[in-house]
Amino acid sequence: MWNYWTSTFLATFIIVALVSVSKSVFPYLAADCWYCVELLKLVWRFVRRRRRKPLFFVLDRFLEQRHKHPHKVFLRFQHETFTYSAADHRSNKIANALRAHSRYTSGDTVALFMANEPDFLFTWLALAKLGSPVALLNHNIRSKSLLHCFNCCSATVLIAAAELQDAVEEVLATLQEQGVLVLLMMQHCDTPGLENFSDQVERASDSPLPRSLRSNITFKSPAVYIYTSGTTGLPKAAMVNQNRLLKALAVLSSNGVVSDDVIYLNLPLYHTAGFIIGFIGSIDTGSTIVLKRKFSSSHFWDDCRKYNVTVMQYIGEVMRYLCNTPQREDDRQHKVRLAIGNGVRAEIWREFLKRFGDIHIKEFYASTEGNIGFINYAGKIGAIGRVHFLHRMLFPYSLIRFHPEKEEPLRGSDGLCILAPRGETGLLVSKITNTSPFVGYVHNQEQTEKKKVHNVLKKGDVYFNSGDLMMIDQEHFIYFQDRVGDTFRWKGENVATTEVSDILTLCDCLKEANVYGVQVPGHEGRIGMACVTVKKDRQFAGSEVYNHVVNHLPAYARPRFLRIKEEVEVTGTFKQVKVQLVEQNYDPSRVSDPLFILDDKHKSFVPLTHHVYTAIISGLIKL
Repeated sequence: MWNYWTSTFLATFIIVALVSVSKSVFPYLAADCWYCVELLKLVWRFVRRRRRKPLFFVLDRFLEQRHKHPHKVFLRFQHETFTYSAADHRSNKIANALRAHSRYTSGDTVALFMANEPDFLFTWLALAKLGSPVALLNHNIRSKSLLHCFNCCSATVLIAAAELQDAVEEVLATLQEQGVLVLLMMQHCDTPGLENFSDQVERASDSPLPRSLRSNITFKSPAVYIYTSGTTGLPKAAMVNQNRLLKALAVLSSNGVVSDDVIYLNLPLYHTAGFIIGFIGSIDTGSTIVLKRKFSSSHFWDDCRKYNVTVMQYIGEVMRYLCNTPQREDDRQHKVRLAIGNGVRAEIWREFLKRFGDIHIKEFYASTEGNIGFINYAGKIGAIGRVHFLHRMLFPYSLIRFHPEKEEPLRGSDGLCILAPRGETGLLVSKITNTSPFVGYVHNQEQTEKKKVHNVLKKGDVYFNSGDLMMIDQEHFIYFQDRVGDTFRWKGENVATTEVSDILTLCDCLKEANVYGVQVPGHEGRIGMACVTVKKDRQFAGSEVYNHVVNHLPAYARPRFLRIKEEVEVTGTFKQVKVQLVEQNYDPSRVSDPLFILDDKHKSFVPLTHHVYTAIISGLIKL
């Protein structure tokens, strides 16, 4: 008996010692093992769905949830509540109304021009039932950008929200010339060429749509077009096919979200984060969505308490805005247990947890058109992910050395790219394979090819250029460092500098414009600044430029600072030089040229003084 208890004690002691040692030597072993299991489960779930007959798509998962719990709340919006059954019936009415229209054929591409509202979701479900790809238009765009985004997907129908009538009427003549069917979600409209679609929907049947309407859909068929600024020019449409959308279906369930969860969705639905993670992800889990028109830091936690929210989405700016609100005694009185998003700085991450409680933050990295993604499953503050052998085996990627001024990878004497060592910043590239394809941009082969890097690790291989600079530390964690190319991120939006430049030069008094992003203390991302030249025999007119910018650009894309020079410096290949301009930014002590700042109060660009600059740097002036 003594020997038995002695042996048991020694065995227990050894096991405990081994566990303690392993935690000390391999502190993330348990998390790595968990991730390995979850990744294999994710792959297996996807493979099973791919093998189903008839073909199984995201819509089929929604219909499964509708039959499983028809009376469960699917969506809450302001004072409205919709069950899964009600959402199904509403989408049937929209689909039947559109199907009855003589100028629409099942499968036609439809552009959706709406802000966050229930009919955005219901209309997408309706179009999925009709087998129609959907172009998700940014409701902030106008005129030239709106027409460009509509046309690049070969859409034949535009469905717009009532409050966007003015924006639609601005381009209506061109749409009519193209024979586009324009439907407005409103009861009464006297404008010729605009149809009152709401009336048609109300009169339509809510009977189910026959599956035969989408029988020609395959996994390679386009499901949605989501617009990305990319690196240059007007917005580009990234095609998300049915296969990719099916992959994304499990994004919430694979991160621990379950049917009982209530998800707070306040990010734009035309964005990948709002549409795919918030909406599509909720379809898989069968959760309840609390939809908001837009993010409001002052109402955020009150909403979470009111609706018993358990899962929130964020981008870096959301976290910062919440941390900047006045402290309240009930800051920790909520049921939010999980936050999923990207772009939060380490210091904001810590402050958020300290103030609002033990919320599990799942920071991830992904892009609309990209073929690689990371998830910080280990919870390391500041990281976007962790190097994992299984993940890298399934989705090969590398960090390569990059020349910031030439904006191209550095190569060795053999012509291949040079890997960035641990601790050094490098450009993230991901191998294009059958498992991780890169579909590219619709009707834009030139920009699609620009996103490819050839001969990376061996002759003949092809990688996707993420345009993002990363760093891997000694503990195998991956950190986002910066973006490259002609794009900067502000207020959670990607801003294409060339698009802003083109619009600025349409102003009567401006000749050239070189747009770039500059950092502002206490703010995420970079804010817009432009180095401009004034036309000969003209003077700079601050109010004129202000009105032009406000009328043609959404708020996040408007340059806040202007620097006036006699000429815009270019390279030998006529590329605008930005590096020195970015370094000098808007500091009057470093810039001898006239500097101006956008002033909404005076509705003009006014001189940027040392006093104003100091107030911006100290945080007294918020941008």
